[in-house]
Amino acid sequence: MKKLSIAFVAVAMMFASLSGFAQDVDLSALKSGDGQPLLVKMEAKQIPERPENPEALPMEAPFHWYDMEYLGWGAESEKVNVPARPEGGAKGKSLIYIINGDHPYLTALSHGAQMVADAYGMELTVLSPNFDIAVQNQMLDEAIVEEPDMIILIPLDAKVAVQQVRKVNQAGIPILLSNMLPEADAMKYVIGWTGPDDWGQFRMLTRVFADKMGKKGGVAFLQHVPGGSPYFARCWGPISELSVYAPDVKVLDMQAPGFKAEESMRVVSDWITRFGDELTGIIAADDSAQAVGAIEAVQKAGRTDIVIAAAGNCQVGMENIKADEMYAETYQNPEQDGAVAVKTAADWFNGKELPPVVYMPKQILTPENVGNFMPGAW
Repeated sequence: MKKLSIAFVAVAMMFASLSGFAQDVDLSALKSGDGQPLLVKMEAKQIPERPENPEALPMEAPFHWYDMEYLGWGAESEKVNVPARPEGGAKGKSLIYIINGDHPYLTALSHGAQMVADAYGMELTVLSPNFDIAVQNQMLDEAIVEEPDMIILIPLDAKVAVQQVRKVNQAGIPILLSNMLPEADAMKYVIGWTGPDDWGQFRMLTRVFADKMGKKGGVAFLQHVPGGSPYFARCWGPISELSVYAPDVKVLDMQAPGFKAEESMRVVSDWITRFGDELTGIIAADDSAQAVGAIEAVQKAGRTDIVIAAAGNCQVGMENIKADEMYAETYQNPEQDGAVAVKTAADWFNGKELPPVVYMPKQILTPENVGNFMPGAW
């Protein structure tokens, strides 16, 4: 019996090595710069049934945005030309992670990715096109020539992403998308997508924000860069959630001032002049420059009644919450963002069945809990 057990174990180990199924790695000791676990077990997202024609619904209706919010969970998740998993599991595999630009968030994201790659014994190369789509396309071509075991891509442009991932797919290299959502057609060419549940976390933030406003008043939005997935999720997510949860809150205006504090301050100052006491809330797509500009404008106007919320969570944003200058923000740890992507790659190499989308955890930071997340990861 003992000899049979030993033989069974040996055969099982050989099969695991040949098929790509390998023993997982314990990552529980890995911590982010904010002291939180680098990776946590995610709860499954509840996916509601798709309406027959979402775009026919009013823009203020939550399900108007169904195909964006639940991208990857429908027919577009059916895969084309799925590359075979390489043998031997995750250890020793090579990854090229092409991010979208040079930014402190992305520096921290790269660090989180490296921590997980090191834990699995994978070789990771991170490339940045500094927000230039032509450069990103060139880097992708060069990565294909290198023939890594997987490419991870943060798409700069949702439409261009379809062409990018199709090219990698046709080259027989598995590709995983990260952080920024593509157009739906891209999903059939990729292993999956990982990143923040922007729609989900902004629906959570909106309810906390609306409660603070007493579910009344007027709100204006500092938007993300037009065209990308955060532009829609961080504006129309709150607007559509307010229509259900706090319909008496009036949407006053929305503008995309970029990520310079001075421009955000100018926009908010104009809102204060135009709307007066009707403006009682501001939601910003960014908790650094945009939120800082909004706070400065509000303080210069002597308005202590305006509730400010934002996407987070950088150190500046958390300090503003602690100082009662901003009320709430989403918890979006960039190190976790990169870590989830590389962990998903490792799981695929190790033979695990994966959902089409893997989200980061959702949480809202307020004055009551923000101290638990300081200092920030960026």
